[in-house]
Amino acid sequence: MATTISNIKSKLSGGGARSNLFQVDLAFPSGGSAVPITGTLKDIIETGNILVKSAGLPASNVNPIEVPFRGRIFKLAGERTFDTWTVTVLNDTNFLIRAAMEEWMAGIANLTTFDGKANPLDYQADGVIVKQLDRSEKVVRQYKFYGMFPTNISQIDVSFDTPDTIEEFTVEFQVQYYEVLDASGAQVVG
Repeated sequence: MATTISNIKSKLSGGGARSNLFQVDLAFPSGGSAVPITGTLKDIIETGNILVKSAGLPASNVNPIEVPFRGRIFKLAGERTFDTWTVTVLNDTNFLIRAAMEEWMAGIANLTTFDGKANPLDYQADGVIVKQLDRSEKVVRQYKFYGMFPTNISQIDVSFDTPDTIEEFTVEFQVQYYEVLDASGAQVVG
């Protein structure tokens, strides 16, 4: 059967998923004052929804277990692992998101004393959600992360050579696992 324009049109009736139609709902540890976050949490979360320039729908892997047998490799399904998840953030003049991420990491490992929180409940966050939107900005699919914590905040380059740009930085998070949800929030993949 030949593929025709009509076949493609019928498969992309909603216009296709667009990489620029997304929203990231941030979440922070719920361990009380274990990881201090300045500014009101509401301001940080609302600002984050707007200033997250890019993110990714999460990757995951099932690592193979390789068993050598008579010159061949027999592969079995191993454990599922989750890649580091990265967001790129536009920096505002109050450094609201950057300051929150720096404080979160300082709660994990202090810059000067090197002490930090050991209990995962004190520094890991549940509930960061990446929402894929359609062209009318309705949610079509969601990915909800659990057990997240930042492990890298990138440097911000400053230079006389870039007068017409807004600063941005990336934050890398470790992820314990995530759920795939439909538009209503019901789990669709286990």
